Amino acid sequence: MANDATYQNYYVPADSKLPIFASLGLFLTVFGMGNMFNEMTAGADTTFGTMVLLLGGVVLATTLFVWFSKVIEESHAKLYSDQMNRSYVWGMSWFIFSEVMFFAAFFGALFYVRAFVVPWLAGEGNRGPSDMLWPNYVAEWPMLNTPDPTLFPGAHTAMGWWGLPLINTILLVTSSVTVTIAHHGLNEGNRKKLITWLGLTVALGIVFLGCQVLEYYHAYTDLGLTLNAGIYGTTFFMLTGFHGAHVTLGTFMLLVMLIRAIKGHFKADDCFGFEAAAWYWHFVDVVWLGLFLFVYILGS
Repeated sequence: MANDATYQNYYVPADSKLPIFASLGLFLTVFGMGNMFNEMTAGADTTFGTMVLLLGGVVLATTLFVWFSKVIEESHAKLYSDQMNRSYVWGMSWFIFSEVMFFAAFFGALFYVRAFVVPWLAGEGNRGPSDMLWPNYVAEWPMLNTPDPTLFPGAHTAMGWWGLPLINTILLVTSSVTVTIAHHGLNEGNRKKLITWLGLTVALGIVFLGCQVLEYYHAYTDLGLTLNAGIYGTTFFMLTGFHGAHVTLGTFMLLVMLIRAIKGHFKADDCFGFEAAAWYWHFVDVVWLGLFLFVYILGS
């Protein structure tokens, strides 16, 4: 039989309403975003969807701030055992894995459209022209010329990989290097190095988001690449938009870690909060490399 010392005390917090508020915030965020997209596609006023989306963001952000503040207080109070710390490690690992599957579904949708749907529209697999809805359609990607431009107008021009997409790639790859240097500073006990390079990582994340806003403005105003621009526009904004949301979340996570580092938190042997944020940031960087290859380089 295992020794009783094998099993450590597992801290169980008091009952909390925070999970309920977090669920409410998530619901309002998704509900508001869905309404905003539907209103935008229909050319209607997006005020309702936008307000619900913002309300959901405020509720979720406030809830997470209070929740994580309590977790930090409990950690500093030494309430967590090694077993509890391992549960956080596994929790973050499975969370990132779920995000991998999330993007795998989106990349899978892009592959399905390019490899199967577009050739089918051009007649591949049909018995003859009489079986085709659009007999004269020629398959191509990106779908700038849709089978029926009057019903499904496509973009005027594809988004190339040169320019802002390349700049964003350089920014994110560089940010992976800077956050790694910050981690080395933490392991070395060099707080100045930690704060400096972590601050630079946060700055790079903010610049990336600014460049993505400019890219979207360019897509809408100059290229005709919008959410209404057929399947090409849909897959482009689905993949890059959700990635941008993840960059936003990752930037906030690193900003919180920067504030904690400035306040003197973290030691080389007690820094999982920082490590979890760094893991997430590296994941975001790897996803962007996939986007840059399949959406920008091979998709233009």
